[in-house]
Amino acid sequence: MKYARLTKEQLEELHIEFANFLASQQIDQNEWQQLKVDKPEVAEQEIDIFSDLVWEGVLKSAQYIEHFSKNYIFLFQFDDKEIDTIVIKTTNNEIDFLTKDGLQWLGDNLYENDVEIRFGAKSFGSDRNGEIFDIIQQGGILSQGELYQQIKSILKK
Repeated sequence: MKYARLTKEQLEELHIEFANFLASQQIDQNEWQQLKVDKPEVAEQEIDIFSDLVWEGVLKSAQYIEHFSKNYIFLFQFDDKEIDTIVIKTTNNEIDFLTKDGLQWLGDNLYENDVEIRFGAKSFGSDRNGEIFDIIQQGGILSQGELYQQIKSILKK
């Protein structure tokens, strides 16, 4: 497997797509039920293949990821070749960006000395999707990029 197996909940959400995937493998519902009983390792391989296909599609279209921690916010923007990053840090240990109050504080104090903002960019290596997946595995969440665009426009970067 290249990525991670989808959770049971994710598979349930994608049950129609999974059924179509099985149909493309010429496996109908009865055969699938039998496969799970008689050859569970083959059934798991089918789930793994489907999971990788889903991840490939998601990662290929990914453009933004946000990652929040107590004192940091990492905002990523992707194109086919580069990752652009905005890193926001507070040196005020009383602030927690994981809370609504912490984010409100950031909005009110963006230009204060307690807030450091850094910009960066790097080219993708040979595996763009793998690099994006690594960010997700570390706690990044796919987004529509509103916060990235907001911060970028406020700071005129």
